[in-house]
Amino acid sequence: MDKIKMTVPLVEMDGDEMTRILWKMIKDELILPFVDLKTEYYDLGLPKRDETGDRITIEAALACKKYGVGVKCATITPNAQRMTEYKLHQMWKSPNGTIRSILDGTVFRAPITLPSIHPVVKNWEKPITLARHAYGDVYKSVEMRIGGPGTAKLVFDGEDGSHDEVVIQEFTGAGVVQGMHNTDKSIRSFAHACFQFAADTRQDLWFSTKDTISKTYDARFREIFDEVFEQYKARFEELGITYFYTLIDDAVARVIRSKGGFIWACKNYDGDVMSDMVSTAFGSLAMMTSVLVSPDGNYEYEAAHGTVTRHYYRYLQGEETSTNPMATIFAWSGALRQRGQKDGLKDLVRFADSLEAACFDTLGEGIATKDLVPLMEGVTPQPVNSARFIAAIRERLEKRLA
Repeated sequence: MDKIKMTVPLVEMDGDEMTRILWKMIKDELILPFVDLKTEYYDLGLPKRDETGDRITIEAALACKKYGVGVKCATITPNAQRMTEYKLHQMWKSPNGTIRSILDGTVFRAPITLPSIHPVVKNWEKPITLARHAYGDVYKSVEMRIGGPGTAKLVFDGEDGSHDEVVIQEFTGAGVVQGMHNTDKSIRSFAHACFQFAADTRQDLWFSTKDTISKTYDARFREIFDEVFEQYKARFEELGITYFYTLIDDAVARVIRSKGGFIWACKNYDGDVMSDMVSTAFGSLAMMTSVLVSPDGNYEYEAAHGTVTRHYYRYLQGEETSTNPMATIFAWSGALRQRGQKDGLKDLVRFADSLEAACFDTLGEGIATKDLVPLMEGVTPQPVNSARFIAAIRERLEKRLA
């Protein structure tokens, strides 16, 4: 069989630890035998980021803007322990945060659902897609430890000579203080992305903040969403879908009672936490897709989970691991499908569809990694390691492509 041709490269961003091992296995077994793969490669593994002063992350993000589609492996965001372990020059920021900031994108995360795995929340009948604002808030905050009594202030000096300040706290002893920000431009881009994605997928859109407490910061999000919705209101009515705003705590209660099948838009931190909650309730964080969509139509696909450190340490000891590669496979299939759609390559789109179908064929027969086995109902699970799972997918992919 002739390999499927590509005309424009994908931006390929390699990562860390166990997901880096899976990345190569997926390419070698499920992509390269069938696709004449064209990529612009960036190694975002922590050693390379440290070596380049994290410049390589910026270059990868700019490449995504140039080529329009990227696919990213999970990466480490270092803490103090990682500083020592990897002998880093400094505690580099989250690569995902850097890429999101440069692309000015919104992250949409949705569970990969199976008939044999029922959600923990029994009334959920359809997937819930999390739309996470991908800029600012705590991820771009500045922090300070307070050593003793004193006054902490929030100060703004405008270029027009204006001066505003408010007292944050009159400290009588030691403590901590944090300052975070967002911009009207980024919030507006977030709103447009959410409304457009809801219309494209014909799903209701929910949005939630805490504007009763945060009467300026969170209230600005609600104001901008209300303004932007006016541009989409007629289209929503035509499609028979709705936009709904509520407080974040009320939204959590409503989500649990719902049947699913909608998009839930959240601020950056809320979306980070709630996507993990939703994915786990649907079965496994390893079964969660993630795509970053920018206002100018650029896409970056990745798995929603981390680098699976515990399995990586076992792998280094020569032990067999049963790490679930589904979310990473779907990152590749999503990127290849988007590349095919952008470039008018129907064969590439069909390949992406066939790859995902082969995954479902495999799981439908009960062949699964160990994390899914306790969750499966109605089939006889056959637990396998990562390599055998990927090999089983390849067998079924070859049948579909024959």
